[in-house]
Amino acid sequence: MHSDKVIVPVFPLASPRLNRRSFLGGSASMLTALAAGRVLGATQTLREYPNFTAYPFQLGVASGDPEADGFVLWTRLAPQPLNGGGMPPEPVLVHWQVAEDEAMTKVVASGKEVATPDWGHSVHVEVTGLKPDRWYWYQFKAGREVSPRGRTRTLERPDKAAAETSLLKIAFASCQHFEAGYYTAYEHMLAESPDLVFHLGDYIYEGSEKDAGVRRHIGPEIQTLEDYRNRHAQYKTDPALQAMHHAAPWVVTWDDHEVDNNYAGETPEEKGMVDREIFLKRRAAAYQAYYEHMPLRAACVPKGPGMKLYRSVRHGSLVDFHVLDTRQYRTDQPYGDGMKAPGPDVLRPDGTMMGQIQRDWLMGELKRSHATWNVLAQQVMMARVDFAPGNEVECSMDQWPGYEAERRALLRAFSDLKVSNPVVLTGDIHSHWANDLVTDFDQPDSKVVGTEFVCTSITSAGDGADYRPGFPRFSVENPFVKYHSARRGYVSCTIGEKSWRSDFRTVDYVTRPGSALSTPASFVVENGGTGMQLA
Repeated sequence: MHSDKVIVPVFPLASPRLNRRSFLGGSASMLTALAAGRVLGATQTLREYPNFTAYPFQLGVASGDPEADGFVLWTRLAPQPLNGGGMPPEPVLVHWQVAEDEAMTKVVASGKEVATPDWGHSVHVEVTGLKPDRWYWYQFKAGREVSPRGRTRTLERPDKAAAETSLLKIAFASCQHFEAGYYTAYEHMLAESPDLVFHLGDYIYEGSEKDAGVRRHIGPEIQTLEDYRNRHAQYKTDPALQAMHHAAPWVVTWDDHEVDNNYAGETPEEKGMVDREIFLKRRAAAYQAYYEHMPLRAACVPKGPGMKLYRSVRHGSLVDFHVLDTRQYRTDQPYGDGMKAPGPDVLRPDGTMMGQIQRDWLMGELKRSHATWNVLAQQVMMARVDFAPGNEVECSMDQWPGYEAERRALLRAFSDLKVSNPVVLTGDIHSHWANDLVTDFDQPDSKVVGTEFVCTSITSAGDGADYRPGFPRFSVENPFVKYHSARRGYVSCTIGEKSWRSDFRTVDYVTRPGSALSTPASFVVENGGTGMQLA
């Protein structure tokens, strides 16, 4: 939503549940009423002062997709978050404000949005007209209730030279299975105060509740819109995850578990056992719930079983982040998925991870980029790691090696287009990796054209260990692998004009709270250099 940059007074409103500074009160303006009329049905009544059964902001607040002059603000009204939200089937007016100070006394933008039942009473505000490269604070109000206060920031103008652009500190994470453990890693990430957080998929897990977990999902394997809403809400109630959303803007993309494990395009995990139309109905429900719970722009609003999630985020001319979707458009995994020898089917020219439209978009972004660093924020490992001992070769068909023709074409494009400093950020695999990306993985001494940093899981697969069984073979059979660990954690990166630094952060355990943080490895990539070096 576009908002004029105006100063409005802030004064406290009484709340029976919270004693917090509130937003501007008062009734809806005529303009707001007209705007609401465009989205409300003829029989719906807009409620500005609803009677909530409990505090409606239990899922917290979030921001995301920052630009030079603004960002997206998000919340969802859910007084009964694990039971469909607990809202009446009517739209509610939600006020919002953005300020230059944490006390919310220097308000620079404000407005009203309508939270409708059709979208789970979620709110997505697109704020514009702000100053570049600075921090802001924000808050929502619905009725007499005031949300927690969030902090977010704008990025630098795209025309700002890299030498004049401030350092950018990011963290990226993936795979936060609620049942597998506590989100201790986010507590440590919060202490680092990153400028920007990337989540690369598996924000939720779709499986049914289990007795063996540290925590417990609610209900069976999720299938319907209400199921997906309740599962997202359960994850969002975690205090560590919520605090990290409150502290910095996020850029999100999904992998498979937001819908169904290892699904590929229109093909579910249970290949041939689920009717296509039934699966697409499930996918539509999953995509809608994902949008309802993420700080995404209106350009990402799902249309049935489709949702455009790929996009670019830029910080001056220092770094361009190209966010990919490697699930929605991909062809089915060759050889029935799993770990397989890479036979002829992986080289099929029609095999695709991105789909033609997204691939053409990405190539266009890479051609036009003038950034010092070009980053692909995406889901599955791009390096062709051989997981088999001896002379055999065995690769994951769910990862980029299962789509070898497209993978090779992309790596060649890094070189042919002279893409400046390609860096690939990856999640999915529940382990840390640092990989040089080479043009030909059958030739260990072939040209290095990029760098891949893979983050481990926040909790998925439990406490983990320093190495996977058989790790020593990687140094011989996969010489491009510079680091590997199967502990839980995330990756923290500092991006500057002259160099990129990645610090691999790990916690010793997640099956109980309180683990300390360690940094077992750090790597530096020099601007214009070849490959990475230990820091």
